Amino acid sequence: MPITRAGETFEGYNKPKRTPKHPTKSHAVLAKKGDTIRLRRFGQQGVKGAGKNPKTKAEKARRERFKKSHARNIAKGVLSAAYWADRVKW
Repeated sequence: MPITRAGETFEGYNKPKRTPKHPTKSHAVLAKKGDTIRLRRFGQQGVKGAGKNPKTKAEKARRERFKKSHARNIAKGVLSAAYWADRVKW
């Protein structure tokens, strides 16, 4: 059953989706942990490169830098945008 929040429709909680029409963010997720529900937008729109399977040494280094510089925020868990960016984009 779809859930609508802030003009966006989500397939469910903790299920990220692309947002191609958003001016700055590439993805959104309706994050839920316990009774807390938050809309989190993450990822820079239009960025290419790095990703889950880096092909070049530079892409691998970029991926590692992201994970290292955002490690504290990623560790905050499901309610953090960095957690979702790490999971979906990096």
